Amino acid sequence: MASNLPMSPQLEQIHGEIRDHFRALANGFQRLDKIKDSTRQSKQLEELTEKMRECKRLVKEFDRELKDEEARNSPEVNKQLNDEKQSMIKELNSYVALRKTYMSTLGNKKVELLDMGAGVSGEPTAEENVQVASSMSNQQLVDAGLQRMDETDQAIERSKQVVEQTIEVGTQTAANLKGQTDQMGRVVNHLDTIQFSIKKASQLVKEIGRQVATDKCIMMFLFLIVCGVIAIIIVKIVNPNNKDIRDIPGLAPPAQSRKLLYLRNQDYMGR
Repeated sequence: MASNLPMSPQLEQIHGEIRDHFRALANGFQRLDKIKDSTRQSKQLEELTEKMRECKRLVKEFDRELKDEEARNSPEVNKQLNDEKQSMIKELNSYVALRKTYMSTLGNKKVELLDMGAGVSGEPTAEENVQVASSMSNQQLVDAGLQRMDETDQAIERSKQVVEQTIEVGTQTAANLKGQTDQMGRVVNHLDTIQFSIKKASQLVKEIGRQVATDKCIMMFLFLIVCGVIAIIIVKIVNPNNKDIRDIPGLAPPAQSRKLLYLRNQDYMGR
């Protein structure tokens, strides 16, 4: 009956995709009954959950298109399309309840579309979910299903944000560590330069010390020579007749010798 509904090409395409996903879900749950390994069952359930999320997105898109075309359709056509939408939501919720059964069997307790909410002790069973779904009106089923799927999407988005923040913190930490490593390398290079400068300064100080010691020896030697010359001069002045001390070259003879030399010169000139 659904294929005979009057739909626009856009609605017909979305409707076809939803039906394709429903067929894939039905086949997936049939294969799930044949899987005995719990790990493979969990993986299969994850794949089916992704298909359910895609169905939920398509149902929302179908609802938006339906509201956009509502003014152009007759009331009878709008009623038929709304009934088809609610039928698809019911079918999607039935798969959600079926998934709940398998998840309970695997011991994995998660919040589902038909969760009873706060105030109820324990997780509702699959039979309770089916009973609740049967007692709810179509609009309530739509609202409950969309609300729970929105909560699931929000939880996924929060998980993605946590992962992105973790990656960002890790990147910043790596950058900080790299900067600190580079800074430590520069500090080590500066320390090597300072150590080299200290060695050069130590060698320079030793060289200056040796030069100063040499200069002191030379000055001391010259001082001794000057003191000896002065001593000889003093002795010659005090005791000019002392023949044990030779005259110093370039130094004038004592006064008495100069007087005798003067008299000899006068006598020679008188002759």
